[in-house]
Amino acid sequence: MGEQPRFEQPRFVLHLPFTATSLDAAKLFARTAGRSLAFLSQLDVPETTLSEEDNQGVRHRIFCDRLLSGGRGRCALRADHPNDCTAVRP
Repeated sequence: MGEQPRFEQPRFVLHLPFTATSLDAAKLFARTAGRSLAFLSQLDVPETTLSEEDNQGVRHRIFCDRLLSGGRGRCALRADHPNDCTAVRP
């Protein structure tokens, strides 16, 4: 996922409802969808968030996205991961 792209055009948010059995399952789905679409330069995958359909004001971050030391980019792991940040997902 690397460095976040700089957008020179207006940005939009796609709201794409889906079903899942739990919040954890929904987060897994969102991570999988984001990573599978990461090849599209128009997307800012590290900024992916998730909300329940009836509670869209409460958003859950999907990716950690912390800046790494030494200009190594941003963390590619899931939000709230227990191990050290890394630019490459395991």
